[in-house]
Amino acid sequence: MRLLFPLLVAAGCVMSAPVFALDAPASPPAGQPLKNFVTSVEKDGSITFRLYAPSAKAVSVTLGSRDPIAMQRGDDGTWSAKTEVLKPDLYEYYFNVDGFRSIDTGTNAPKPQRQVNTSLILVPGSILDIRNVPHGDLRLVTLHSKALDSERQMYVYTPPGYTDSSKPLPVLYLYHGFGDTVGSWVLQGRAPQILDNLLAEKKIEPMIVVIPDTETDVPNAIAENFPAADRRANFYPANAEAADRELTEDLIPYVKKHYRVRNEASGRAVAGLSQGGYQALVSGLSHLDTFGWVATFSGVSTTTVPNKTVDAVLNEPEKINKALHNFTVTVGSKDQVVGKDVAGLKATLDAKKIKHEYHEYPDLQHEMDVWRPSLVAFLQEVFKK
Repeated sequence: MRLLFPLLVAAGCVMSAPVFALDAPASPPAGQPLKNFVTSVEKDGSITFRLYAPSAKAVSVTLGSRDPIAMQRGDDGTWSAKTEVLKPDLYEYYFNVDGFRSIDTGTNAPKPQRQVNTSLILVPGSILDIRNVPHGDLRLVTLHSKALDSERQMYVYTPPGYTDSSKPLPVLYLYHGFGDTVGSWVLQGRAPQILDNLLAEKKIEPMIVVIPDTETDVPNAIAENFPAADRRANFYPANAEAADRELTEDLIPYVKKHYRVRNEASGRAVAGLSQGGYQALVSGLSHLDTFGWVATFSGVSTTTVPNKTVDAVLNEPEKINKALHNFTVTVGSKDQVVGKDVAGLKATLDAKKIKHEYHEYPDLQHEMDVWRPSLVAFLQEVFKK
């Protein structure tokens, strides 16, 4: 038998090495409190990142768009690194463990994504906090979309004190970005907290906010089927067309039937970030008789993803100026993802004298630090005319 393997190799036969399952991963010592092994926000606003990975050779942590921070291994197998004092905000981060990108398994806040690879952590002290104020209700609604022939979900926020006998309220439809999920504006965007806090400060009008799933997953527009280089040419146009049909044929009628809402264009707005910003542009400008308010935050535009209907409407500036009470465009000054899109859209709006509000966030990229403030600012404008 000992001669069999050399003979098989000599004969050109390929034999694979046996595959063994790894042993169960090590757990933190039971004799110590778990806080010694997991990430925490310190009283001064700094963050101590911790990851229990005794077998790892090297671990780093990446916070937002910063350079990776090397973590140090303790004698107990816990890797750690501490940041400087950070401003109050909700931060993204992930670990690099021997070349493998990992969420923080020691916390309960993964970023809502179709392929989860990032965690979230809140440094308190901002409008993103859950404060002791009246709170609205957030409902996850499942409905059948006739336009898409599938079961779909959306979040619906109703303000504090809303009842079936309340006076009709305006509605904002709010779309998330590419690769995220219907929970993105809720968990990462902190839309419910922002709305509660702004309402408590009497800075915004009471409104219903509908958060649909931007990704339609129709057969010809499943995100995972497209290489990144092909998204603008193939994925975005097909998905936007399907999402627009769902919005107009299913979502708006559902909300009208089940909630006390205003039914005129001035009582309806659409906004979104990135891919969702493109959706807001497509649906908002394609249906000026339906929406009186449009906002695109770092949005893809027809500069790179043409849409015949939108391009035609952009050639009717008087029609847009008459229909829209507010047309908001925002972007980070260092955005490498949609900088060309936003610059092209702004040039068109300026050239055709289409009224709009434009805000550029200095030194920021394609990130939530642009989109959450953009939402805060837009909410304070919408439905006040």
